[in-house]
Parts: sequence; C-alpha cells; structure tokens
Amino acid sequence: MEKKLTREEKATQTRARLLKCAEELFIDRGFVKTTISQIIKRAGLGYGTAYVYFKNKDELFVELLDELMGQFYDVAERSFVPKSVTEAAECIKEQVGMFLTLAQKEHQLMRVLKEARGASIVIDQRWSEIREQFIHRISVDISYAQSNGLASRHLDPELIARGWFYANEMFMWECVTGECRYSIAQLREQLTDIYMNGLYIK
Repeated sequence: MEKKLTREEKATQTRARLLKCAEELFIDRGFVKTTISQIIKRAGLGYGTAYVYFKNKDELFVELLDELMGQFYDVAERSFVPKSVTEAAECIKEQVGMFLTLAQKEHQLMRVLKEARGASIVIDQRWSEIREQFIHRISVDISYAQSNGLASRHLDPELIARGWFYANEMFMWECVTGECRYSIAQLREQLTDIYMNGLYIK
C-alpha cells in the first residue's frame, strides 16, 4: 500500500513543482515575458494554492537564485589557510577557475538573472546583497593573508576585495553571454597574476 503523504511532504512537493516549472519557463521565455499565471498553469495548480507559496514571479526567481548561488558560495567558502605566497596563488587560481566554470555551466539561468536585474528592483537588490556576501568573504581571506605576513598590510581588505570581485564579475557575465574572447584558463592565470602582484609580498 502506497504511503500517504503528510501535509508537510505535500507542501514540499508543491513548492518544488512551482520552482521547477518557473525555472523552465524563465529559461525558455526570459524573465520579462514569463508571468506567474503561466508558471501556475504549467505546474497544474490552482491560483489559491500557488499564492500560498509565492506571491509573484520575483519571489520565485529569488528562490531559484538563492539555490543557484549556493553552488557559488561553496566555491567562495573553500578553506583558505595558505602557508606561503605560492600556496595562496594556487588556491586563488583554483577559485577563479571554479567560479567562472560554474557561471558558464549555469549560463542559462545566469542569463535570466542578467535580464531580471534590469526588470526587477527586488532581484537587483538581492544580487547586491549576494555581491556583498562574496566581497566580505574575500576580505576575510585578504585579512588572513595580511595577518600571516603574506600580503601587504597597508592595503584595505574590503577595498581590494571589492575591486577583485568586480573584475571577476565582469568576466563572469562575459562568460555567461558568450562574449568573452578569452578562455577560462587564460582568465584564471592572468587575473591571479595581477592580483598576486598587487597584493602579496614577493
């Protein structure tokens, strides 16, 4: 006999179905042309049921964005405790490569994000919050390198972290849209060289 789902299990399934249908439509039609009605219809749900979980498509996309960013956070949160400048360079190079490779792999939803930021204040604000989380994490790594005598102490960790993230973000969007003229290997090597030469002690 098939086990009857609990109310919580049904709710989890319904929420997952809405998110799956939303992702499919966003990728297929883009953010602007997708409506909450289309998402609800594809999910085969009633309006009353759907609105219990998400009031509009902005909320749906923010949920998808947070799920996607979990993968990027995993890259940013990788252990960074180098004992030498050479070891730091290898760690940073690996992070840059993983960050850009992931963006390229998830280019469909990332393209929707690029469009959505220009159409939704809510989503643009969420991206700004996400950006600040990355910048904070980078500044923590810089502070570690400074306190362990690997990086120049006179440089402001947050300022450098902000500049470093913006450089990576610019190339990330180019990788997502297919406009980048450089390979990820080139970007990983040369961006890391610039960063290391400016921040770290030789």
